[in-house]
This record gives sequence, C-alpha cells and structure tokens, in this order.
Amino acid sequence: MIRRCGAEDTGKIYGIINEAAKAYDGVITPDCYHHPYMPEEELEQEMKRVTFYGWEDNGELVGVMGIEPIKGVTLIRHAYVLPQYQNRGIGDRLLNHLKELTTTPSLLVGTWAAAYWAISFYRKRGFSLLSDKDALLVKYWDIPPRQIETSVVMGIKICKN
Repeated sequence: MIRRCGAEDTGKIYGIINEAAKAYDGVITPDCYHHPYMPEEELEQEMKRVTFYGWEDNGELVGVMGIEPIKGVTLIRHAYVLPQYQNRGIGDRLLNHLKELTTTPSLLVGTWAAAYWAISFYRKRGFSLLSDKDALLVKYWDIPPRQIETSVVMGIKICKN
C-alpha cells in the first residue's frame, strides 16, 4: 500500500535510505560515498521541501520515493527500497504513483553515473539520459561539484489528458 509519509516517518525513511544506499559502497567513487549515506539532519532538511511517499508491507514502511516540483519540472528524490524487498515491483508502483501526481510536463531524476541498476530501472520505464545533465543539475539540484561530475540526469515527458 502506498501512503504519504510524514515527520513521524523520519526515522524509518532514514533507515531505508541508508540501508539501501549501501549498494553504492565500492560502486561510486569513494570520495562520494560515506556512512551514513544521508545523515538524519540532512533528511530533516529534505523533508521540508520533498514530499515522500512510501510502500508499506504488513504495516512496515519498506520503500520510499520523494517528489519535488521546482521551477516548472518535477524531480524524483531519494528513491529507495530495502534490499530484501527489491525486485517485487515496489519501486515501479511508487514511480507510477508519482507520475500520476506530477502536474509539470517533465519528470526528472538524478542518479550516480555508476549506479547502473538505477539507470536500467528508469530506462525500462521510459526515461532517457539527458545530454545537458550539468546544466540541469545546477539548475534543479543543490549538490556539490564533485557529485555533478559523477551523476546523470534522466527524464520523461508527462502527458496528461
């Protein structure tokens, strides 16, 4: 079941992000990977502007995906599913839910260039790599230059009738 997450879910979201982000260890450059991947204070700041939706399995939050409308586009932010729940369609259902909520013409997602599994996930769902990723990352995200160098941006047009 998909539900909107609130401040009371901060601890669980923190756990999901940091557990799932362990997949980056040894894949992205060591200067970009740290533990915890997202400190709690950073998550609390993100939750002030990003709306998180989560997937519950038997009353337990096991996956999250955030959405942030900004400057005429919508960003997917912090999409993670606990490793033991991956490959069960949870990410697919969350992504489809966010697509339905999107009121802008474009949905963008940024990820690490080395995160081949994430790139594959979004490609299979109609997203394509965008060539102007540096300009997009500067315009829509607040990330350090090193993260810009090692990231990609993917996008999809949203057609609403």
